[in-house]
Amino acid sequence: MNINKLEDGTESFDVSVRKGKEFTPVVLFAVGAGGNPERHVTLLDTLTESGCMVIAPHFPRLASPRPTEAELTLRARRLCLALDVFGQSGATVSGVGHSIGAATLVTLAGGQMWMGPGQRVAISADVRVSRLALLAPPTGFFQAPGALDSVRIPILMWVGSEDNITPPSQVKWLAQAVPDSQSLDVRIADGAGHFSFMDQTPPHVVEPLKDKQAFLREYSSEVCNFVCG
Repeated sequence: MNINKLEDGTESFDVSVRKGKEFTPVVLFAVGAGGNPERHVTLLDTLTESGCMVIAPHFPRLASPRPTEAELTLRARRLCLALDVFGQSGATVSGVGHSIGAATLVTLAGGQMWMGPGQRVAISADVRVSRLALLAPPTGFFQAPGALDSVRIPILMWVGSEDNITPPSQVKWLAQAVPDSQSLDVRIADGAGHFSFMDQTPPHVVEPLKDKQAFLREYSSEVCNFVCG
């Protein structure tokens, strides 16, 4: 794994790059509010060991549970910039993301993200994204008429049964809102919480799972199967 610096205007940001073999699947990983993708090390290592190339930008930590439009557009822009620089030309790209990162990837796949009535976030779709694995995705941004009509790629969604930030009802809503339900696979992890998908959870969080390591290995393996399938 290498951490590289990229320029974005007058600022720079880090990108973790895990090298796969040539012409293997490329995974664009979008981290949640904390901003550090290395807190998902089991998932990222498992993807790399399966032969994927993983591109994972680092972001500033979000100060508020509800990000601003500027924070959302910055994340989308830097995800695409990292893919421009490190992605293999012609390779298939799978977006894998947790929490707000998952919502950002839905937008790159053609979804329309809204902050409120008349407040659409100015993020354009990236046609390179060919499938999505979403971990605890927040769906409130997409509850506008037709917001998901252009999302027509295979999607794997995981959510914890004990998630009180993005509860299972949000994932179920998303599954009904996308046009092609046959391309959806929804998994509800019994006993898992919002942060159970992370190796390193926020310090104030009490982990609800009794065997978190087993869960990390299980869901990471399933994401690999989906990405490589």
